[in-house]
This record gives sequence, C-alpha cells and structure tokens, in this order.
Amino acid sequence: MNGSVVPNGQVSWWWRSLGGTPAPRAPLPADLDADVAIVGAGYTGLWTAYHLKRAQPDLRIVVLEQRFAGFGASGRNGGWLTNSVTGGREGYATTHGRDAAIAQQRALNDSVDEVIATAAREGIDADIVKGGELEVARTPAQLARMHAFAAAEQARPHTDVELMDAGATASRIRIDGALGAVWHPHCARVHPAKLVRGLAEAVERLGVTIHEQTRVIEIASGRAVTDHGTVRAAHVLRATEGFTADLRGEHRTWLPMNSSMIVTEPLPPAFWDAVGWGARDTLGDFAHVYMYAQRTADDRIAFGGRGVPYRYGSRVDTDGTTQERTIASLARLLHAFFPDAAGTPIAHGWAGVLGVPRDWSAAVVHDRATGLGWAGGYVGTGVTATNLAGRTLADLVLERDTELTRLPWVGHRTKRWEVEPLRWTAVNAIYTAYRMADRSEASARSSRTAWPAHVADRVAGRH
Repeated sequence: MNGSVVPNGQVSWWWRSLGGTPAPRAPLPADLDADVAIVGAGYTGLWTAYHLKRAQPDLRIVVLEQRFAGFGASGRNGGWLTNSVTGGREGYATTHGRDAAIAQQRALNDSVDEVIATAAREGIDADIVKGGELEVARTPAQLARMHAFAAAEQARPHTDVELMDAGATASRIRIDGALGAVWHPHCARVHPAKLVRGLAEAVERLGVTIHEQTRVIEIASGRAVTDHGTVRAAHVLRATEGFTADLRGEHRTWLPMNSSMIVTEPLPPAFWDAVGWGARDTLGDFAHVYMYAQRTADDRIAFGGRGVPYRYGSRVDTDGTTQERTIASLARLLHAFFPDAAGTPIAHGWAGVLGVPRDWSAAVVHDRATGLGWAGGYVGTGVTATNLAGRTLADLVLERDTELTRLPWVGHRTKRWEVEPLRWTAVNAIYTAYRMADRSEASARSSRTAWPAHVADRVAGRH
C-alpha cells in the first residue's frame, strides 16, 4: 500500500474500470399494469426477465431497481462463475435423496456453460475464461480438510475434482506456502460488471422495461408498491438478495453479510513469469475465513475475503465503502500468498452484501395462488446460481413441469433470523471464532481443525 490512500467504495473497482457507475435509467413514471413485476435488477432479476421474455415474448415484464442494474452483489463480486451448491449437497441428499442432490450439482455444472453460451450469443464481452477453480491448503489443518473434501467429492458423480500435491499446485499457480490443492474444471473467471451491464442491455433488447431510481417499499400479492407508484402484476418476484432486509416485512428473512475486495495495479510480466496462473483459474483456500481471487484480463489480482461481516440491525451499505483495516488485512494476506506482489500498489478497495438464509441454503420459490415468488440466499455463490434460479423461476411462472422445477432447492423454506441483539452477537461470535481457528492453525503443526471452528459451525447451524 506504500502509505498511499487507497480509493475506497465507489460501488466497486469493476464499475470504476468501466468509467464509473452508469447513467441511471428513468424511474417508474406512475402506477403501471404488467404481467410480471421483478424487484431487483441484479443477476437473479435480469436472468429471470431474460428467460421469461424469450419463452413468451408477449409478456409485459417490468424490472424495478432502487439504484441501477448491477448496483448490488452482481456488480461487486469476485467474478467466480462456478458450480458450488450453496449449503452443500448433503442436505439435499437427506431431504430429497441422492439422485436429487446429484441433479442439483449437474444443473449447476450446466449453468456455468449456459452463462458462457448466452454471453456469446448476446455479444457480451465479460472477460470470460473457463480455467477451472483451484483451492489451496497452506497449513496442515487445511491440508487435512482438503483431503477429506477431495475424497467426498470424488465419491460423487459430476464433481470432477482432481487432487494435487505441492508440485502440481505450483505448476498451475505458484503460491507461497502451498502444500497442495484441489482443482475442478467447472468454473470461469468473469468481469462481473461487464456481465450484468450486458445482460441488462440484452433484456431491454427483448422488450423488457427496467425502471431504476425506484425504491420498492412493499411486495404483496398482485402488486409492488414503490416510492413512485404501484406496479400491479399477476406475478411479483423478489430478487433483492443482500438488500432483502430493507423491504417491509422481510427484515429477518435473509441476513446481509458483508464481503470485501481489493484489486492491485497491473502486475509486470516478470511477476506472471514467476507465478504462472496462465490458465486464469479462480483461486480460493481452505481457511475458515476463506479468501477468493482472480487474475483479471489486464493482469491485476482481484482478492477478496471477509472484513466486518455484519452491521447491527441488518444495515446495508450505500456505495461499497469498506473499512481501511479490512483493505490492509486483505493486502497482507495477498502478499502472504504472493510476496513478489508486495511492491505493487493496491488500486482500489470495496465491499458488497450477500444474502444469507438461516440454514445457509439458497432457494427458488413461487406460489401459484398468490403469484409471489423469490430466489436467492446464495451466500456468495450466486454468479452461476442466479442463472439457474432465473431459468427455474421462469418455468415456475409459466407453470411448466421441467427438470429445473423438480430440483431440490425449489420450494425450500427456512426459519427467519433471530431478533437483535441475538443476530449481531451470533454472527460476530461465529467469525471471531473462525478467525481464532485460522490463527491457531497457522501457528500449529497439527492436522486437526482448531476447536473454535467447531463451535462456530454449531452456532451457524452448519452441523
């Protein structure tokens, strides 16, 4: 960081790299009638609109957005178009059977390629490179978890996970202290703001209307009430992810979890000659407070992780500003992974919110009786899952019985989050314990997971 002030917020570096945030579209002019009203112009809402309009072109579809398309997580995320099953497959195997869990995994694998194919069809240049996902272990405890994870993944179809020792890991990306890694092919690097911008333009070309600068206050059967008027529609679909808590009656539905990122200035060719990373894999690790990274199209490293995980009362940010100490801690971790990057300045830091259900499992829901529907709760795995959710919501609205509408996340419901101060206390206790576990494991030779992590898992409801 070299003592300089790092630009912070401004929604994200992804938007800054495109010349800044876009000029907003017109707000809702007055009360309006439609067939489908979609609340939220991020990936979920836009994919839903896209597939509904392609399937039934005569539908009158209106998308309502408080700021601008891609203002939320869709324009701030790490750019991992990957096949992760939010909450894991084991829950689905327990509730719906092994075949259903396998179907969910296969559908997410296919969705990675669906996004890539749609971007090509619509002329969206989002810097997409399908290089796979590499997750490394840098302590003995992480290595033990990695081996257990690899064994479990390799026992199931459609995961395609490869286990790598330290030498094989270095042949893909040379990371300081890496003891091993797992890799799978079902992941692509993307520029998230380019993807959401292009998707919004594609939706408009199909004839969907996007009204920005329009805050939805309440969603009810047959209507979305905004600060500019009411949209009356047979179907009202909520696609608000981390900003769901701002809606009337939804304050405890999903918890808005904060995640932060930094990006370096472009790194010189000598750095890449030494490090490799030629396949442009996305990069993660097996820490409890895990990191995520990508090599960008212009040879920067975009590097993310948790800062302050949660703001009291489910408050959400306005412009992506993160804490200075979070920028500093992410920079230290980046330099631990890549010591030769320490001389390259950090160009930008920012934060975003993601939606976390109480059971950490995403869902797609539509009630035929009321016309109300929603999708989300991706817990940070939404770049791919939003596409699958949008296609699934489209089928549900059109009352189609398809393989997608029979997936186990359809109709999934979970209990609401606790009231404050229990919510704030629990979330901060969880991440304090995870950080304690990471520090303990970093200084120990033991391959056992540190005990604070087990406590955090129980409090979080992950076990």
